[in-house]
Amino acid sequence: MRNVSFLILMTAVASAAWLAVYSDESAKPPANGTTAVPPTVDKRAVDDVNETDEPFKTTLSGKVVELGDALKQRGIRSYAEEIKGQVVLVTSAGELVPIVPDWRGRAFYQDERLRNRSVDLVVTRRKGVPWVQILSIYAFDENGVRSIVDYWCDICAIPMFEIKDCECCQGPSRLRLRPQELHKDVGGAQSSESQKLEKLNHK
Repeated sequence: MRNVSFLILMTAVASAAWLAVYSDESAKPPANGTTAVPPTVDKRAVDDVNETDEPFKTTLSGKVVELGDALKQRGIRSYAEEIKGQVVLVTSAGELVPIVPDWRGRAFYQDERLRNRSVDLVVTRRKGVPWVQILSIYAFDENGVRSIVDYWCDICAIPMFEIKDCECCQGPSRLRLRPQELHKDVGGAQSSESQKLEKLNHK
């Protein structure tokens, strides 16, 4: 009887040791150093997310106005101090699109002459992000003529994209508008539509 009990005890110890070794082996990372992907992760779903995050270039048409004015026109009350200086593009479809104040978009925050007038903006957009980054600004005059916008130093013949002294001579720069059509890679129905609206407004 004593021998039988001893045999049962030894069998239990051996089984526990085997389970411990097996559990440690299954928890180890792959030998090649890569991280194991849980079987519940769908690689196609991950790829889809990465693809939708890719920025894309497009053209938006409308007028850039101060955010406070855009909200007021839609009956939305806001505190002026908290949104002071912010601007948005009001598209021809009535959408409010905020503009990133970077090296190109900053001009709308600085220069009142670019606001409240019809524009075509070549921008970079990202899915799920309402803000756009401006690549090029095209403004329309009272006759509906489209011109590309920049700032120019007459002495050094250097273009700039925001109000500041010339980066070369430190002299003043001026707002420059040169009649120019949209590049074929960024043209579209939105651009032509804004031109039509501008002409109708001045009839």
